[in-house]
Amino acid sequence: MKKTDIYFNFIELVKGINSAGTMVNIDPEAKLLLDEIAVNQNRNSPLTVSELMALSSIASPATIHRKLNALIDEDLVEVQFEGKNRRTKYLVVTSKANKYFTQLSGALNKAFKLAN
Repeated sequence: MKKTDIYFNFIELVKGINSAGTMVNIDPEAKLLLDEIAVNQNRNSPLTVSELMALSSIASPATIHRKLNALIDEDLVEVQFEGKNRRTKYLVVTSKANKYFTQLSGALNKAFKLAN
């Protein structure tokens, strides 16, 4: 078994989940933004909208703004405020996004099992 088999198994499993229509329906750039938001939230350091807009390695600020709106419209991300400070907007994933990440985790676990 080659080391790449795990990854290729994972890709095939994700394709299967996508074709079943149970995955989120967003484009690759929006998925990258969702990943950034989720990783930072998982580290207990939620991103602010300003911090997300500064991720020029993913896209331009205008594109990031459009993709963020798509994530909010798809109920994958929501904006929260901390305390009385209404100027700083924090981005957090929703339960729908957590279900998506659970599906991906399941596919990754299955890919490991298939490779062994």
